Amino acid sequence: MFKNLLTAVFIIFFNFSFSQTSTLSNETKISVITVAPGSSLNDAFGHNAIRINDPIKNLDISFDYGRFDFEAPNFYLNFARGKLNYSIGASNYYDFFKFYKWQNRTVEEQVLNLTQKQKQNLYDYLVNNYQPQNRNYLYDFFYDNCATKIKDVLNQATNNTIQFNTPKDFKPKTFRTLIQDKLDWNSWGSLGIDIALGSVIDQKATAEEHMFLPAYIHEFFDGATFKKNNEPVVSQSKIVYQQSNAPKSNYFFISPLVIFGLVGLFILIITYKDFKRNQRTKWLDITLFSITGIIGLVILFLWFATDHKATHQNYNLLWACALNLFVLGQVYRKTPKHWFIKYLKFLVILLCLLTLHWIIGVQVFAFALIPLLIALLIRYIYLLKYFNHKLLPSKENDGT
Repeated sequence: MFKNLLTAVFIIFFNFSFSQTSTLSNETKISVITVAPGSSLNDAFGHNAIRINDPIKNLDISFDYGRFDFEAPNFYLNFARGKLNYSIGASNYYDFFKFYKWQNRTVEEQVLNLTQKQKQNLYDYLVNNYQPQNRNYLYDFFYDNCATKIKDVLNQATNNTIQFNTPKDFKPKTFRTLIQDKLDWNSWGSLGIDIALGSVIDQKATAEEHMFLPAYIHEFFDGATFKKNNEPVVSQSKIVYQQSNAPKSNYFFISPLVIFGLVGLFILIITYKDFKRNQRTKWLDITLFSITGIIGLVILFLWFATDHKATHQNYNLLWACALNLFVLGQVYRKTPKHWFIKYLKFLVILLCLLTLHWIIGVQVFAFALIPLLIALLIRYIYLLKYFNHKLLPSKENDGT
């Protein structure tokens, strides 16, 4: 019941009926709002909105893109496949601001130096875009998100008269670096991104492509000018709310590096004991081949079965080999077929290729995975020696 009440309140405050024929007064101010990153992964990159403030018409609205409905049918499946509809939202600016102040996130405002006609064009465009039949769109993290929409909508309203100048001391970065700059590298969110996204995000982004992040929207608008007269696009810039010091959470002992370090150490200890006893811990090999194989299947799904462009050409398959699932029968056997020895050599070669890809910059992999990758390499080498020296001489009795 409480949830339904909150939903009703949300509808009352956040859904408005706008008229496209409404004429803004000459006192109208239009601003770009930039919200700093939050504490969770889904808001770790910040947010942008457009504020329409007309005191004469008692109008103070914020429009923002990138909203989605958790209750939508097949939400998680559509999200994984890159077919989830996102939408534009509208809300009373005071409520919008109060929400992010409550989250203790810095809010900055840049008042735009627009003509009355440009203001009206922008307002009409946003109102029309907010209509139920127009508000949904397919989301793209790099090219069609809450930040890029701000740039695109303003270009539309001003007939592409805005020149986004490259800031001083600007150094282009790869898409992956731009993402990881906003994350703690030793966090589970960072790890998941590095595993899920492929080598396509290890290419340098152009200056304007940096604007997929809200912070760069603020930076590039700050130096933007109009092409016709070279006048600045932003007439006033101010911090509306400054984040107060927030306590830092200490999760080091459950961080990826610690967990994978312990897992890697565990694998190495068992491998050492196997070596000393000249035996093989079968359950460990079945577990490793199963988990890496499943992760490999997920990576293949994201690469070939979704519309996500950022998940293409993902060389995490070099350690998370999907073929591992198909050789589980050989892993389970006491004496595998002779070809399984060649398969183990193949896995060792893949890990060597992964190292080469990393060194020459084809793809950057998660640093937290290093203990696991080292342990996998040593385990595969041990299995090669074990089967070569102990089991394969008896292959004639195994019918191979």
